[in-house]
Amino acid sequence: MNHCLLEAEVLEAPQVRYTQDNQTPVAEMAVQIEGLRPDDPPGQLKVVGWGNLAQDLQNRVQVGQRVVLEGRLRMNTVTRPDGVKEKRAELTLARLHPIGAGAGPSYGSAPAPAGSAAAPAAGGGAPARGPAPRPTPAGAARQSPAPARQAAPEPPSWNSSPLVPDLPEGDDEIPF
Repeated sequence: MNHCLLEAEVLEAPQVRYTQDNQTPVAEMAVQIEGLRPDDPPGQLKVVGWGNLAQDLQNRVQVGQRVVLEGRLRMNTVTRPDGVKEKRAELTLARLHPIGAGAGPSYGSAPAPAGSAAAPAAGGGAPARGPAPRPTPAGAARQSPAPARQAAPEPPSWNSSPLVPDLPEGDDEIPF
């Protein structure tokens, strides 16, 4: 199974083009991914979105924005101007999740979960809501005020150890 989740920063604004046969929109953009360790250089990746997702990229993604990208990773062989062939990674986007303040809803091929605020109600434009609160009898005791808001919990600490052990130069175990 080829499924990839990446947190990245948008380097180039999405550029939309259309296929010749059926005019399907295709958006391409460049993103930057942080290195695994603090001393690793950041990596760059080309991201491609098709159809409605391509138009969402063009309309809602801006340079410098942080996003979580969900999709399929593949390698392309590209010939450079000097004639040397090199391999470049490309992500075919399935879903896009904005990060940070003002981050809107996720965009992609998956429907919103049932009962979520993003799913429209059956009757039209208003978001779906839970059941209405029950009225309390006139003589019932009033509830105590809501407790004071607590500080935000600390973000989880991630294991930043390398996925592949550091081996001496030329001592890798990969057979190609």
